[in-house]
Amino acid sequence: MPTGTPINILLVEDDPAHAEIVRRNLTDFPVENRMVHLEDGQAALDYLFHQGIFTDQTAYPQPHMILLDLRLPRVDGLEVLSRIKQDPGLRHIPTVVLSTSNANADILKVYEQGAGSYLVKPVDFDKFKRLMESFKFYWLTWNRFRA
Repeated sequence: MPTGTPINILLVEDDPAHAEIVRRNLTDFPVENRMVHLEDGQAALDYLFHQGIFTDQTAYPQPHMILLDLRLPRVDGLEVLSRIKQDPGLRHIPTVVLSTSNANADILKVYEQGAGSYLVKPVDFDKFKRLMESFKFYWLTWNRFRA
């Protein structure tokens, strides 16, 4: 990706407080990024497959990264992840699962479906904020995205 090109991030999170923590931490960062926040799995699939209100690919570009909650209304995060990783045009997108679940079964399922990372959202606000600070340095500074 050329220097100076904004990083497009798709955040799929139904908890407004969690979404706000992520948004604040990632938009207040020297690496330019554009975040689209959707609150349910079906909206995420519509966005990624350019269906419904998301048909305009210029207005709704393919994300460079997806931040995905597991427990979502309409279509759960595991199904969204599965559909992403089955599609040849989407499977290359790094998908990071952000979940309150620390269950080994959930972690195993996510990695079996091809997620790039699994992060457990701490219940404590300050710990969640620190997690997002570490996340943004790794993913937005050191990580390289496919052009």
